Amino acid sequence: MVKIRLRRMGAKKAPYYRIVVADSRAPRDGRFIEEVGTYNPAADADKLKVDMERIKYWISNGAQPTDTVRGLIKKVEA
Repeated sequence: MVKIRLRRMGAKKAPYYRIVVADSRAPRDGRFIEEVGTYNPAADADKLKVDMERIKYWISNGAQPTDTVRGLIKKVEA
């Protein structure tokens, strides 16, 4: 199954995330199919950049967003 999930980047105690489309069997920070956005919770205002066109494409092809990513998508759409 294909998932849309977060990939942790950044230094220790300073997380930075990339929103990626990956096979559910791949490790969290391992191989992925496509990067569709970024999320930086440590910034003053949560910096969130998402390519909604690509996310809608992947969801229409059966990709399942994780709960966290689903919440971020709702935040972008609002």
